[in-house]
Amino acid sequence: MADTRVTLGGVELKNPVIPASGTFGYGYEFARLYDINCLGALSFKGTTWEPRFGNPTPRIAECTAGLINSVGLQNPGVEKVIAEELPKLQACFGGPIIANISGFSIEQYADTAALLDKEEGVAILEINVSCPNVSHGGMSFGTQPDMAARVTAAVKEVTKKPVYIKLTPNVADIVAIAKACEEAGADGISMINTLLGMRVDLRTRRPVVANKMGGFSGPAILPVALRMVWQVYEAVRIPIIGMGGVSRAEDVIEMMLCGAAAVQVGAANLVDPFACQKIVADLPTVMEKYGIENLKDIIGGAHHG
Repeated sequence: MADTRVTLGGVELKNPVIPASGTFGYGYEFARLYDINCLGALSFKGTTWEPRFGNPTPRIAECTAGLINSVGLQNPGVEKVIAEELPKLQACFGGPIIANISGFSIEQYADTAALLDKEEGVAILEINVSCPNVSHGGMSFGTQPDMAARVTAAVKEVTKKPVYIKLTPNVADIVAIAKACEEAGADGISMINTLLGMRVDLRTRRPVVANKMGGFSGPAILPVALRMVWQVYEAVRIPIIGMGGVSRAEDVIEMMLCGAAAVQVGAANLVDPFACQKIVADLPTVMEKYGIENLKDIIGGAHHG
């Protein structure tokens, strides 16, 4: 029988499939469609210290094999997330919950993490230093090793929970940034967030997205994500949550062979709300097809021939 269990440090998941932050709301919205307890874990919508309305509309542009979004971290703020959103999620999901945190200063990252550290229902803190859709925050902390390390160290000081740093692909050397986070105390790496992209409306001759550029995601970016996970796996000794273009069970296997210990599914949820459920259901069949009995055994397997 196929064993789909994996671990992220000391956190065990029944399978490696995790809806990516920003593509699955706070979970309970999808629980109206199917039993989300089939998921290995869940990373809820990006949370900031203060409420955010997000960017002006339009925020979405479709493109070949993907989409561009510029939502801009719309959320009700950490206090309301803890008081209202987290209890609704816990009422319908019993698996590990990953709290995705973003900020506009190192202090905001730390303060938000400190509040979520007190929540027993939160298993892992995912620190987003990679959002391309906000000014003076998010990705600006993730493009330089020293800044990413400073955020990591500040969060580690205020929490006992595992800390995973979510990295941007929009850099010259993602390995240097991953290593800096590891040296600063990160327990794991989440990667990759969206690439920067844009579309132009031929009728108006203006960018489709009001913010001009946005985060490009979807199947088209899978090869880039695989390459970066491969590179970082060879450079660090902490677990990697791989993501970027994953839409099938086969993609999960490929991502794990490159070095991911678990895998997040993002844009696919926006195309098909049942995407994660289908991937979880398909995993045992795909494992059998390729002679895989235990998923833990294949992590990084492509590096060893």
